Amino acid sequence: MEIRPVRYDHPDAVRLDEEVQQEYVLRYGDGDLTPLDPHMFTPPNGIYLIAYESGRPLATGGWRVQEDTGEGYAPGDAEIKRMFVIPEARGRGLARRILATLEADARAAGRTRMVLETGSEQPEAIALYASSGYAMVRKFGYYRGYESSRCMAKTL
Repeated sequence: MEIRPVRYDHPDAVRLDEEVQQEYVLRYGDGDLTPLDPHMFTPPNGIYLIAYESGRPLATGGWRVQEDTGEGYAPGDAEIKRMFVIPEARGRGLARRILATLEADARAAGRTRMVLETGSEQPEAIALYASSGYAMVRKFGYYRGYESSRCMAKTL
């Protein structure tokens, strides 16, 4: 298994993003409407990763710089976006490996806190983040007004 950086608009990233959007629809009734641009994930302002095995993309995750934008972010924040593992590859530790790689990259880029927004219908994501040292914080970001939103953070 190999984790490598790609552009957010890479064909494999686009295909996996379509899959995660379908999963959001099943869990929440709609996809994630957070505005994202490929440039947000371009170093040093972020990175987007895909885990491959035998050339097949299995998992994704990225981080992007966030500052105090009036949406509840703080200076030094790095926001995790699009963590996803295809169903048949779950339970193998891929999300945990991508998360650790994202944290190390954000720390190396000078970010001081990793933040993320997930939802109440993703208990496995909440468990992963909690077991990785993340704690619930005051809501921020695009979905901060939603009851189902769960925001977490970890000092880097």
